[in-house]
Amino acid sequence: MSSQAREGACAFAWRNYLLLHSGISENDNRRSALHRYISNLRDTGEDDFNLLQIAAVAYLKKLDELHDDRCARLAADQTLAECLEASSSQPDR
Repeated sequence: MSSQAREGACAFAWRNYLLLHSGISENDNRRSALHRYISNLRDTGEDDFNLLQIAAVAYLKKLDELHDDRCARLAADQTLAECLEASSSQPDR
C-alpha cells in the first residue's frame, strides 16, 4: 500500500497544482522534484495517504514560494511534523 499511497498523493497534489497554474506543462521539473520528495519520505516509514497528500501540497507550495528545493523540503517536513503531532495529541475516538 505504501507505494500506492505515495503515487496517489503525488497525483493528487500535481493535479491540483496544474489546476492552479494553467501554464505549467504536465512534465515540468517540479513534478519530478515532487516525486523525489515523496519517495524520500519512505525513509521515515510514512505511508498514510492523507499525510502524504498534505506533505506533497505543502512541498509544491513552498517550492513556488522559496524557489529552492532544500528549503521547500524542510518547510514541507515541518508541516508534516506538525500534522503528526496534532494527530497524536488527539484523543482516540
